[in-house]
Amino acid sequence: MQNKLRVVVNQSVPDRLDKYLVGLRIQELYSRTFIEKLIDEDRILVNKIPVKKSYILSEGDEIEISFPDLPPLEVVPQNIPLDVVYEDDDLAVLNKEAGMIVHPGFGNADQTLVNAMIYRWGDGLSSGREKNRPGIVHRLDRGTSGLMIIAKNDPAQSALNEMFARREVKKTYLAITSGIPEPNEDSIENNIARCISNPRKMCVSPEGRYSLTTYKVIHFWHFFSLIKVSLETGRMHQIRVHMADRNVPLLGDLLYNTRRQVHALVPQNMKRKVTELLTTHLLRQALHSWRLQFTQPLSGKQLDLTAPLPEDLLYTLDWLDRYFAIDTEMLDINSLLQANKEW
Repeated sequence: MQNKLRVVVNQSVPDRLDKYLVGLRIQELYSRTFIEKLIDEDRILVNKIPVKKSYILSEGDEIEISFPDLPPLEVVPQNIPLDVVYEDDDLAVLNKEAGMIVHPGFGNADQTLVNAMIYRWGDGLSSGREKNRPGIVHRLDRGTSGLMIIAKNDPAQSALNEMFARREVKKTYLAITSGIPEPNEDSIENNIARCISNPRKMCVSPEGRYSLTTYKVIHFWHFFSLIKVSLETGRMHQIRVHMADRNVPLLGDLLYNTRRQVHALVPQNMKRKVTELLTTHLLRQALHSWRLQFTQPLSGKQLDLTAPLPEDLLYTLDWLDRYFAIDTEMLDINSLLQANKEW
């Protein structure tokens, strides 16, 4: 967890400090009680001054949050099923389900992918890039499903780290967007940084780190599209930020694409159907790590692995065919993906 966060208030309607911070839903501020404790300890300042929890904020106020140092987490093995797509002596490739957090962190001490990995492999994992994250080479957001590489020893970890740094691991994602990107195939190149108005979000900023995303529309309906995305860099929320910046945010991504935004796209008689989809069936961003292509760094074996779309995304594609198809021909997703294996 980072030791400090800075938030600049970007709403004109006055709000209490504690209520405003709860509404931001920042993972590190995991409860109202914890927020009140930080305020009482003068760890939350407004314009560099300690205030009470009832302080009324104004637009432009700067909130600085200082977190206490925490003891290291004890990561315990937990018997959680894993979908292992590939495994050898040095590494494994997992198909992570949506909703699973990759590693323990503040407010999420267990039920993570790492807890499951320790149960399955025990000491047969690399030491990892960071403490309490054995085997972790790269990450997927909690709401993103699909393929992830893990390292089973330190030589594999080191080699994989270098491959990611040199962009020698080809990562291809599938995503469903609200809106149809123009042009239908393009690269998005800019810098991404954490938003100062809401630290949960990332945004395009000249102060950020360089990022490059390439996308291609492979199917579209009225108001929506299925795209194939290649990540050339690996920034936090990169695909989600880049598509939102092109005004085609990912369907189901409530952080970058509110239900109101989706409602604004569709006819009045379809708004209730959209609400039903996003509250009953698609409860996360429609983003799936579909394909990984790389050379096993220690054996030299060429690997080309894919993970099938999970049920919630298949349901969403069927839903789009039922309500927003441009012609009467139904989408054959397997044939479409096979035809789009080559970029």
